Parts: sequence; structure tokens; C-alpha cells
Amino acid sequence: MMVVNKYKTTMENTMKLLTKALIKQMPTLDETASLRIEEQFAYAKIFNPMGGHTWYLTSYSEEENLAFGFVNLGDPQMAELGYISMHELESIRLPFGLKLERDRGFDKMPLQELITKVKQGEHI
Repeated sequence: MMVVNKYKTTMENTMKLLTKALIKQMPTLDETASLRIEEQFAYAKIFNPMGGHTWYLTSYSEEENLAFGFVNLGDPQMAELGYISMHELESIRLPFGLKLERDRGFDKMPLQELITKVKQGEHI
């Protein structure tokens, strides 16, 4: 969507939460369904730039646009594993025209290590 005013023309924030390259890296939901937490990795970190909501994605189904991962909605002790609708995440609109973002500096991380750090209140 183009936003035009008398001073400048800009493109709406269009960061892709999952790039094609990232999708290629991530295992499918079926591939990780029988794996233990100790055998899984987080491949992407999606976050709310205005708050403490964070989603760490471990696997993805392109057909369903559905991910699985570890979700922290602000209380590290209540963070949990679960399914994540990417359509829902992509549709979230925040104040000032902001959207959720993908942490471009996030590197693949063992899921068990990530969970331990989050539960201890460490910033990742």
C-alpha cells in the first residue's frame, strides 16, 4: 500500500515475517512432531516492537500457514509451546502503523536452551 502526502511517498512497512530462505531452512510440522524438545531448534524470532510479546518458531507448514514454537506473551514463567497462525501474526496492527517484526539478527538456537533462558528472564 502506498502512503502519499505532500512531502514524500513511502511504502507501508512490508517486512516478511518468514522469508523463502527461512522457510527452506525450517523443518515441517510433520518432521518435528515426534522429536523431543532437546532435538529441536528455534529458527526465527518474531517480536512486538512495542512490548514483550515474542514468538520463537521451530517448524512451519506452508500449506496451512501454521507454525509451531515457543511463545512468551510477557510473563516468562507462563511462556509455552504451541501452534501459531502466521496469518494472525501478519494481520496484527500496532499503534503508529507498526507491525510485528522478525529479528534479523536471531541465529538458530537449540529449543531447550532457549526455553531455559526465557524462563530465567534472560533477553534473547
